[in-house]
Amino acid sequence: MPWLLSGLGLIILLLAGDALVKGAVNLSLRVGVPALIVSLTVVAFGTSAPELLIAIKAVLDDVPGIAVGNVVGSNTANVLLVLGIPALLATMHTSECNTRKSYNHMLAASALFILLAFRGVFDWIAGVILLAALAAMLFDAARQAQSHRKNDQGCAADEEDVEGLDPNLPGWRIAVYLVLGLVGLPLGASLLVDNATIIAKAYGVSDTVIGLTLVAIGTSLPELATTVMAALRRQADVALGNVIGSNMFNLLGIIGVASLVSPIAVAQEFLDFDLWVMLGASLLLIPFVYMRKNITRLWGVILSALYAGYLIIVLVG
Repeated sequence: MPWLLSGLGLIILLLAGDALVKGAVNLSLRVGVPALIVSLTVVAFGTSAPELLIAIKAVLDDVPGIAVGNVVGSNTANVLLVLGIPALLATMHTSECNTRKSYNHMLAASALFILLAFRGVFDWIAGVILLAALAAMLFDAARQAQSHRKNDQGCAADEEDVEGLDPNLPGWRIAVYLVLGLVGLPLGASLLVDNATIIAKAYGVSDTVIGLTLVAIGTSLPELATTVMAALRRQADVALGNVIGSNMFNLLGIIGVASLVSPIAVAQEFLDFDLWVMLGASLLLIPFVYMRKNITRLWGVILSALYAGYLIIVLVG
């Protein structure tokens, strides 16, 4: 039953997160918020809402391993699994993408996160630092996008490119989406965290392991679906940008907000192993970002195999 309820919680989370994004995006644009700002804030935070609710619920339930494990595990899965599996289906032509600046931001966010983790706890001080870094990166992204728009380079987000936008969506459906999202997210988070904790105790594994595996893979499914479709449509920039953006929000936004709710203790195993695996996975993107290499099927095999090996180490260890 806990496995079924965990799966149900995950499904509710994913559906509620999608509903919240659709409702919030359409409401924001209806009241006159620019599409660019909606893309950088509403969509980004909305798609990270499941991870955020899980982190807050885990902190309140005194299972910090699930909160930190979800973020660290999701970031590792985003690189190795979310890029590895689509590459098995079709070569991703990342040689055509220019993601250096956002990738540098992601590496900086990873370094800052690891540095703060070695304090032993993510408290309100760490939360303020992480959220300030996120705000600075968002401001820089907005400034750069506005500059590109003025230069007619077509890189800014136009309304038709905003995820979840439906110009014909009636007002009552916007309200329904918002209600479903706001009700479903805490419900799904509660189901998933409570039953994941039961599973951890039943199998004698720590909440950290559950956070790094079951919860992390589950919350990475939307990124995986997006990246698979982007690979099949030969939109490598969407695939790579999706992973980089998601990782930045996980590190800075999720733990940043959750640590303001309550301090989050960092288990020693994160400091000894998992944080460095996360950083190592991020550094594996260097050939694709700086050397303009394509993510071929061979790379897909390598990345997927590395993730499988990591899972075995975590579960057996």
